[in-house]
Amino acid sequence: MKTKFDHPDFPSGEWIGFYQQAGRHRQEMALLFCEGFLRGSGEDDLGRFLVSGEYDVKTKKVRWIKTYAGSHAVLYRGYREFKGIWGVWEIAPGLHGGFHIWPKAEGEGLSETTAAEEPAAEPQTVPAPMPKRKG
Repeated sequence: MKTKFDHPDFPSGEWIGFYQQAGRHRQEMALLFCEGFLRGSGEDDLGRFLVSGEYDVKTKKVRWIKTYAGSHAVLYRGYREFKGIWGVWEIAPGLHGGFHIWPKAEGEGLSETTAAEEPAAEPQTVPAPMPKRKG
């Protein structure tokens, strides 16, 4: 699936990884990166989906929408670094989590990512600081 537009950081082809929502969920995708646009398809434990988005070689930022036919869409925003694309997904305010994908050629197993490198499994809510007492 390699094209003349491939960039080393954004190779077209098979990508694997996971998204986090009450644990890890494997996902596999066939992605085409071409002149700043991203297209593809894939499958995860919820079913088959289409991918449509954009990327920037200079900033290494990536964003796409993952659409399940007849169901819902998920916004993905991430950043390419040497171990793949890391970021967050969001369906609606309050319903979001982390993800990590990488070219399949760079490794098959999810165990290659250490727990210390993973995004938080579930979003954390930090309570507001208590007001200081007067006097």
